[in-house]
Amino acid sequence: MGPIMLDVSGYELTAEEKNILDHPLVGGVILFSRNYFEQTQLTELIKQIRLHARNPVLLAVDHEGGRVQRFRQGFSAIPAMAKLCPEDRPVNQKMCQQAEVFGWLMAVELLAFDIDISFAPVLDIHGISDVIGDRSFNQDPDKIIELASSFIQGMHRAGMKATGKHFPGHGNVKEDSHIAMPIDNRSLDEIVQMDMRVFKQIHQRGLLDAVMPAHVIYPQVDDLPAGFSPIWVQEYLRQQLGFNGTVFTDDLSMQGAVHLGTFVQRAEMALAAGCDMALVCNHPQGAIEVLDGLSNDYPSTGRVKNMLKGPAMGLSTLQHSKDYNQAIEQLKRFNES
Repeated sequence: MGPIMLDVSGYELTAEEKNILDHPLVGGVILFSRNYFEQTQLTELIKQIRLHARNPVLLAVDHEGGRVQRFRQGFSAIPAMAKLCPEDRPVNQKMCQQAEVFGWLMAVELLAFDIDISFAPVLDIHGISDVIGDRSFNQDPDKIIELASSFIQGMHRAGMKATGKHFPGHGNVKEDSHIAMPIDNRSLDEIVQMDMRVFKQIHQRGLLDAVMPAHVIYPQVDDLPAGFSPIWVQEYLRQQLGFNGTVFTDDLSMQGAVHLGTFVQRAEMALAAGCDMALVCNHPQGAIEVLDGLSNDYPSTGRVKNMLKGPAMGLSTLQHSKDYNQAIEQLKRFNES
């Protein structure tokens, strides 16, 4: 599988996109709201993507719940994770059970359409970041660990691998890395004790399949954003945390990455830092530049293939299953409470 994940422009593939998917460096496609009109159309688009890709591709989407859920009509409206546990209450068994069911429900609906992964869950602390906000499970790292672990267990029960983001933590910077270059001036000790603790403990439970580093600079550690930093990816994530799963970059077109050079230079830096797959989204020319600029025999770590989905129910079988209908009913009760 190639090391580049890109996107497509609309409801169906263009002739140029069919040619691009045949490139040997393409290993993944991420879908957005612009790629979904209704279920039959989505089924056909995914079929065409897999048909025209030269190699097996990992199909992904951001489908966390709340305000970050790309497909709406015909899909269950998963709540924002912050709604699972009010800040003034302890985590209890019912909350963890709800998190598990919602993780399963989110995953099983996507798997029914032959989508491999949702880039979820968010493991950031709910701090001062507006772009994270209620995407985070909580302000308390211990509560995040319990709720996110349950959510991931639900994803795993469905047959989907989990991607924790945004390592080592995006919640304590105000700036949005989509449109600015966030800088987190906290000490390494504070980051380790607060933010990284979430990633570490969930990984130690054997639940973390992949990680997406933050487009954030932590100057007390390195002058490079985390996803481009060998210190963060290799020294802290790989060596100190002992993480051997897949590492995805965040989108290389985001403002938090543009100061690092051309699209090709950004991709080279991220892959050299230890990332397994670089995302180039929302910038078709940038994606072409990366495919043209990287060597076609760019070495693959082999980790990305581990993110491919397991066996999954088709939509009709799913909709008639007892577990699915119970999950739908539980989501309805949750939204009404």
